Amino acid sequence: MTDPVAERAEATGAERDLDERIARVAFNADGLVPAIVQQWDSGEVLMLAWLDAEALRRTLTTGRVTYWSRSRQEYWRKGDTSGNIQRVVSANLDCDGDVVLLKVEQTGPACHTGTRTCFDGRDLGAVAADLDGTPAT
Repeated sequence: MTDPVAERAEATGAERDLDERIARVAFNADGLVPAIVQQWDSGEVLMLAWLDAEALRRTLTTGRVTYWSRSRQEYWRKGDTSGNIQRVVSANLDCDGDVVLLKVEQTGPACHTGTRTCFDGRDLGAVAADLDGTPAT
């Protein structure tokens, strides 16, 4: 037989811990933080999207990534309509607390255009520097 009082106290402690972790995030003036999304095993950068506190909460507690759509002004869980699911492997905050790095297991393309990443085929032609920092010639 379980003790409902002990279960509630444990749940309250877990909720408090989650609230404390979310409170470490430096959301911008719009209440958002950018999330860099990376394939966990290859390190491939898949996309950048936005989280508010509720989207981050859903992401941290469900194992599936949820974002805030700035254009549609609504939450969207990656893959619900496309089937291109992102399963959370880890979530980390950068040193300033203003960027989240989500490492995921991506199923299918990450980009809404149908490409593997949002960074395919749009090279800006930057001059590559040598390892000592001088521009390559």
